[in-house]
Amino acid sequence: MHVTTADKRATFKKMHESGCFILPNPVDVGSAKALQHLGFKALASSSAGFAWTIGKADNHVTVEDVCQHLAALCSAVDIPVNADFEGGFAVEPDKVADHVERCVRTGVAGLSIEDSTGDKDKPIYERALAVERIAASRKAIGDSNTMLVGRCEAYLWGVTDLKLVIDRLTAYADAGADCLYAPGLRTREDIAAVVKAVAPKPFNLLIGASGLSLREAEDLGVRRISVGGSLARAAWGGFMRAAKEMAEKGTFTELAGGYPGGELNKMFS
Repeated sequence: MHVTTADKRATFKKMHESGCFILPNPVDVGSAKALQHLGFKALASSSAGFAWTIGKADNHVTVEDVCQHLAALCSAVDIPVNADFEGGFAVEPDKVADHVERCVRTGVAGLSIEDSTGDKDKPIYERALAVERIAASRKAIGDSNTMLVGRCEAYLWGVTDLKLVIDRLTAYADAGADCLYAPGLRTREDIAAVVKAVAPKPFNLLIGASGLSLREAEDLGVRRISVGGSLARAAWGGFMRAAKEMAEKGTFTELAGGYPGGELNKMFS
């Protein structure tokens, strides 16, 4: 049965209505197919994970790079894909909107827009501009049924002000975000406070930071869990350990930990 983009978007919306699900982050077509094979019901791209596959640092890819990547992921799997669309690859709301329109055309079921500037001195956009960027993204999505995720990056940039985060996320929700996300939250108290503040809209939790289990996150009211670049780092960990051993010692013991080639061929056949 052919699964259409409309089907994927409808499924993704439905998944946010109750319970809690894991939204793992593949880095390429192969890892996306593997995650679908393992039974995950939806995926999310990773800006860092993808950037490393093309030999670039996180936040140093172009909108062209990312849209090609997203189109490849969406066409490779029958399950919804949520795009890590960074900050929309522009500052001005109208330019963010243009890029969001382009992202929607890749077939994604959802996309996130961040409020980080990349400037250590002023790490997040001024509130009014940040809200305007979300509103412009909402308008650009139109009636495509693509979910919009509003991200407050404050904690990732050392601005650990929970009141600010809650104020931002509720403003993003009012501006049209369907789901809210504040990566970097660690304590159960902070997570529960944010979940309560944005309700009834769903909250996405980054588990690379909090260390909770799926069940524990669900008990706090979290609707979905993503792992960011953590799967990519795990894969790079195995690769770099084996490569460093060969380069530095001339031995090959780390290669014994590799996943069986026969199993990979079976999975991809």
